[in-house]
Amino acid sequence: MRVYNVTQPPVAFVKFCQRMPLQCPAGLSQDQSISGTPEQMAELERVNRKVNRDIKPATDMQLYGIPDYWTIPTSEGDCEDYALLKRQTLMRAGWPASALLITIVYDESREAHTVLTARTLRGEYILDNKINKLRLWHQTPYKFLMRQSHLNSRTWMSLEPSDPVTSGRGARPRYPQ
Repeated sequence: MRVYNVTQPPVAFVKFCQRMPLQCPAGLSQDQSISGTPEQMAELERVNRKVNRDIKPATDMQLYGIPDYWTIPTSEGDCEDYALLKRQTLMRAGWPASALLITIVYDESREAHTVLTARTLRGEYILDNKINKLRLWHQTPYKFLMRQSHLNSRTWMSLEPSDPVTSGRGARPRYPQ
């Protein structure tokens, strides 16, 4: 997954970090990928399946009456909530934050969608609430737009070379806010 430049984080992510600062430590982190042992890959798959099974899909409009609200769900949530819970669960199990990156994509319907990217030495795997199986990022039907920096969880990086925020051209695509 090629990273192009720093971009603006989603507004709802910024608000999430203001409400839950321990989930978004400020400052630089040590760059750590996971080796991707069979045990680690099984843990990724186990967490992905468990969260997908335990959290009931619901929109932010249904739950909070607003279009986009990021939080760690307890029983219901939407795609970014699934990703945040998976990240929190893996970090509590000892995974480094620099290996677990919230990522925004366009899905197969060209709708904004949020997944968790797990950086391993075997490749970057996607944990997705739409599917229980882990996939390498390039094996998904998605167009990758932006993700957290592996060096600073509050910094976001463009995955599109034509991102108007980084290139200065045109109107900004509509990312989840």
